[in-house]
Amino acid sequence: MQDILLKIDGLTKNYGKQVALSQVSLEVPRGSIFGLLGPNGAGKTTLIRMINQIIFPDKGEIFIEGEPLTPAHISQIGYMPEERGLYRNMNVGEQLLYLGQLKGLSKSQANKQLDFWLNRLEIPHWKHKKLQELSKGMAQKVQFIATVIHQPKLLIFDEVFSGLDPINAEIIKEQVLYLRQEGSTILFSTHRMESVESLCDYIALLNRSKLLLSGELRNIKRQFQEDKYEVGIIPNQGSSFEELSHLYKISDAQFPSIHNEKKWLVELSTQQNSNDLLYYLSQRGKITHFKQQIPSVSDIFIQTIQKENNKS
Repeated sequence: MQDILLKIDGLTKNYGKQVALSQVSLEVPRGSIFGLLGPNGAGKTTLIRMINQIIFPDKGEIFIEGEPLTPAHISQIGYMPEERGLYRNMNVGEQLLYLGQLKGLSKSQANKQLDFWLNRLEIPHWKHKKLQELSKGMAQKVQFIATVIHQPKLLIFDEVFSGLDPINAEIIKEQVLYLRQEGSTILFSTHRMESVESLCDYIALLNRSKLLLSGELRNIKRQFQEDKYEVGIIPNQGSSFEELSHLYKISDAQFPSIHNEKKWLVELSTQQNSNDLLYYLSQRGKITHFKQQIPSVSDIFIQTIQKENNKS
């Protein structure tokens, strides 16, 4: 049985006639990275604000470790909003110490955590700078420390990679994985599907206030997977592939390559298997590429949203 840190049960929120969330239920396992996905206006921000008790549901409940969410749980949550909220004229170290103590740390504990994270993010020399002296991306790192300094059980990151160059995005990614390794549970909202692919264990997809799917990412991918293979082959001299189109359903394929090979997307029937296809190809040339086509998070996102929107 899974150990659930955060449980969302039937959350509903209306703003007049506008439905922001409609009967949304999901479970976030302890120690996981959980991707909260959806187009703009889907209800993600409303859900995140409810977990942070900024707004409250009309119906439904939120549970932390099996207990109904109360103001006492705030110290167990770290929230990094998309709209950053640090004081630009204040010394970086001073405001991080202040925020750490505000979350329940003693001054010495806050100092220890501050130095630890400044060193992990390779920015110890920023401690005495004002935030306004830093670039947007650098300020993002400071906001990250403000979110994690009190070692919360639940971390909520809303577009954590926004404004970061590839090097600093990789640094933050490494810290997110480190936090999971240390036992944190992470709720992660983003529009960057490549980040979801590399980080998330579980996902939930919202659209127009409703939950369309949720669960372990690899299981969701299995649900959307078709038995298709990308094939690249440099033919032997005199080899013919005329028979290939009679044996299999094929179409042209596009994938990155350094060779000038033939490229196909081959779809297998339920009676066919990949070993037979691989053997057939190996008898007729040098195989440069053979990869099962696994649906990406982006594919699943687009397919699910379009299917739902076509209903209305």
